[in-house]
Amino acid sequence: MVEPEELVKISGIKKHFPIRKGFFNRQVGAVRALDGIDLTIRKGETLGLVGESGCGKSTLGRVILRLLPATAGSVSFEDKNVLTANEKEMKALRRHMQIVFQNPYASLDPRMTIRQIIQEPLEVHNTASGAALRDRVLKLLDLVGLSAEMADRYPHEFSGGQRQRVGIARALALQPKLIVADEPVSALDVSVQAQILNLLINLKSEFQLTYLFIAHNLDVVRYISDRIAVMYLGRIVEIGECDDVYGTPLHPYTKALISAAPVPDPNFDRSHRVLLQGDLPSPANPPSGCRFHTRCPMAREKCKVDDPALREIVPGHFSACHFAEELMNQ
Repeated sequence: MVEPEELVKISGIKKHFPIRKGFFNRQVGAVRALDGIDLTIRKGETLGLVGESGCGKSTLGRVILRLLPATAGSVSFEDKNVLTANEKEMKALRRHMQIVFQNPYASLDPRMTIRQIIQEPLEVHNTASGAALRDRVLKLLDLVGLSAEMADRYPHEFSGGQRQRVGIARALALQPKLIVADEPVSALDVSVQAQILNLLINLKSEFQLTYLFIAHNLDVVRYISDRIAVMYLGRIVEIGECDDVYGTPLHPYTKALISAAPVPDPNFDRSHRVLLQGDLPSPANPPSGCRFHTRCPMAREKCKVDDPALREIVPGHFSACHFAEELMNQ
């Protein structure tokens, strides 16, 4: 069996935000948004990244694109180190790595027309000009289901779904290889979410794209993803093929997330739901040992002192739980 080609390799990534106090603005601690992330994104796949709000999903997406500087670790894109690239190298890399932002109401400049928004990356990278530039903008609008007459309107004249289509068109302008989709449908109505998801799926097939799809909605992640990585408090706690993670979750946190997803059936037996106790710990002061042990229904003494490594339990399915084998047999 041929191993899939790696497009992005993330090794030991940490991102700590300093906590400062006092007249001299002295650092007294740090918020550990990312605290040792190892992850690969395969060429041509959609990797879903899921977890509670505040777990570090969006921060990881921005660190990969170097929109935020990393505290430690490395990000390799096609064997090029993103975090150490100089300005010229980074400009070349940005042609191949783009982002679709979460909030379509804040991610578009209200002073620019839709035409100006979409053509800006083409002008920055000198890839088109004149008639070719105008034709490229209209083609991109058509790709995302918007008409040519909309090109000279402003963002405030569009709905949320239409604005997100503009954001997708802008991300596609430079024909990238990787798109980080940072909760691209969370601010949209359910019916519009389905349209945007289907658009992303069709574009992936047409342009051989690779997605890092960040979301907290498990049904959305399951619909679009090939593999799923589950994050908790700045760490990856489980990763595997979509059907494997949903069919046989090998971490108690993943099991709780799946259990908490709403089921549109009034007769569904909810007595087997996994209810997590307590609040999410602060990333400024994470628990010792396994970070999930303060809320885990399976926690034992070992979990309080021994931090479990992410290990392969079955081929292609990894878990950071001391008792993953027990979950597999339940």
